Amino acid sequence: MPITVDIDVMLAKRKMSVGELAERVGITPANLAVLKNGRAKAVRFSTLAALCEALECQPGDLLRWEADGAGG
Repeated sequence: MPITVDIDVMLAKRKMSVGELAERVGITPANLAVLKNGRAKAVRFSTLAALCEALECQPGDLLRWEADGAGG
């Protein structure tokens, strides 16, 4: 998938654990791991907003688009 999730980058910058972020956002650590590892098919705007609030960042700090490299 051409969307890359950079939650781990922001966690490192904020020196925050996955468990702490999950608690602040109100989701389970397992669901946060699915999102963090790029296995999620979708993310709710309310969850994205809560992540941005907890990490004090913008949506673009968490999500980025990358071309597939197909060259077409």
